[in-house]
Amino acid sequence: MRGTPAGMASPHPLGGQLPAVYADDDFAQRFVEGLDVVLAPLFNVLDCLESYFTPALAPEDFVDWLTTWVGTELDGTEPLATRRRAVATAVLLHRVRGTRDGLSEAVQLAFGVRPEIIESGGATWSRRPLGPFPGSPHPGLRVTLRVRDPSTVDPHRLHAVVAAARPAHLPFAAEVTHLLTPEGT
Repeated sequence: MRGTPAGMASPHPLGGQLPAVYADDDFAQRFVEGLDVVLAPLFNVLDCLESYFTPALAPEDFVDWLTTWVGTELDGTEPLATRRRAVATAVLLHRVRGTRDGLSEAVQLAFGVRPEIIESGGATWSRRPLGPFPGSPHPGLRVTLRVRDPSTVDPHRLHAVVAAARPAHLPFAAEVTHLLTPEGT
């Protein structure tokens, strides 16, 4: 929430715009000075409006509002840098939503780790008709997020992100497991 910043002057003071009869009226001048204090932040916002819609420059509370505008899959607990990046990449993510790349990007944005994705589908071509169909006849999707400490990742949050970014027709499973490391490290 923003209030009235101290010392902000209006670029268009109302006192000078009053009819001449009020130019020497002390009460009228003091009254409109009070209105200038209220209007100064509005003029400031309008002068800087473009920066409010630039995720890297927008105030933190406005970034949170922008996340609701662009349909990000955030829960509000992410660091400010992640929320800014989510707003900035929302159009790209919506364009690839429902694809393997879109799912991978959405999970990486939410958790900072690229997931392993195993899907049942496939695409191929053949020079001869009646060739074998690619993929599995049973549709499915498995998303595995490998992290050093699985207790730091909310599996319900992973489930929600995958549910929002997956192809709509595929049943899925999402899991968080330990990061595989070479022996002795």
